[in-house]
Amino acid sequence: MSYWFLCGKGKVFGFSCGLRRGFNYQQSFSLVNIKLKWVKDKALDAVIAGERDLRAACNLVSILSSAPDFCLPIYHLSRHRGQLGLPHDLKLSTFIRRYPTIFHESYVFDSAGTLVPCFELTLEALNLYHEELGVIRDNMIDLIDRLCKLLMLTKDRILPLQTIDQLKWDLGLPYCYIDNLIPNYADLFSLVRLPDDRIGLKLLSWDDTLAVSQLEKNVAQQTEEDLKNNCLAFPIGFTRGFGLKRKCMGWLKEWQKLPYTSPYADASHLDPRTDVSEKRIVGVFHELFHLTIQKKTERKNVSNLRKPLSLPQKFTKVFERHPGIFYISKMSATQTVVLREAYDCQRIIQRHPLVDIRERFASMMKKGFRDRSRGLYKKTAYIGHKDPLKIVQGHKGGGNGLDSEVDSDDDLFSEYNSDESIHCPS
Repeated sequence: MSYWFLCGKGKVFGFSCGLRRGFNYQQSFSLVNIKLKWVKDKALDAVIAGERDLRAACNLVSILSSAPDFCLPIYHLSRHRGQLGLPHDLKLSTFIRRYPTIFHESYVFDSAGTLVPCFELTLEALNLYHEELGVIRDNMIDLIDRLCKLLMLTKDRILPLQTIDQLKWDLGLPYCYIDNLIPNYADLFSLVRLPDDRIGLKLLSWDDTLAVSQLEKNVAQQTEEDLKNNCLAFPIGFTRGFGLKRKCMGWLKEWQKLPYTSPYADASHLDPRTDVSEKRIVGVFHELFHLTIQKKTERKNVSNLRKPLSLPQKFTKVFERHPGIFYISKMSATQTVVLREAYDCQRIIQRHPLVDIRERFASMMKKGFRDRSRGLYKKTAYIGHKDPLKIVQGHKGGGNGLDSEVDSDDDLFSEYNSDESIHCPS
């Protein structure tokens, strides 16, 4: 077997991994370390552009929607900064002021009598958020199935809550899924204490009907012989200019003919140094990306899945070794992995209803940013439309968390170390 990649000035180099007729695919060998050339894909980069700000803004919308009058002072919003993924050198108030079509600014007095910025949702943003809640309700079965399948990919059907938090935006989970979703499905999920003393989410029962991968569902794309031999092939596509020559496609064809191991099957018998094991790793991430609503996630979000998914060291190298299946975008100073087959240029082929909601939020943000740069929005110079003393004193006396964190019940939820300090509405 020879791996071929575009390296240097348009030259194609390869290295042998021993794929030949009659080769024992379980035989051990070592892959040669080689630096692969990354080729920019402008269409998929455009999909990622603005994603960081959109995710942060939508999370802030969810936080504000749970607050009294949909309004919170900046010092309370700052407690959630760790969940927003914004650059460390960017002030949260600066970010929020960029999007006046989403957030309206006023001022309130804190308990010390200091005037501080306070932000609330605009009517348009609030209405769109309510539409989003309706979409989530209408697609709840699909959402629960995605979460079940994610847990079924793991060895023990358990993941730490922090790991799920990293993926919740991509899975389409509500920001406050711990409060709003999990308690409603006590027959499916349970909170458990992990050996490292963290709190995890466990799937209580296995569902054979869900244990079918997307590649197995796409049987129409496979040949009868491949189905008989369980040699399912992944859809492949390359960036224009990648320079993969015809003879290199021969290697790819042979690799595709290797046995396919379902990501939901026990793979403990596979030697991690073999090509069959690597195809299994590709299959696991192929399925994981299909569980996300936009078939992508940041690379760092999967970096801690090695043990839960029973993967070898440096497992994320498959993203570089299989550029026809995955694309690594380097937009927004991070690495986002995209499943190529899910997109036709910039258009996602299978659109989840939440994608439409997010695109409408993105349009509102662009309009607000553009109008503000034109001077159509002036910095607010008044103290809110309600009595600021009443607002501050009400939260201070009512325990709504503007001056201190909310007291939590003494249970597993309270031990979950998260920035989400406020209770989310049902």
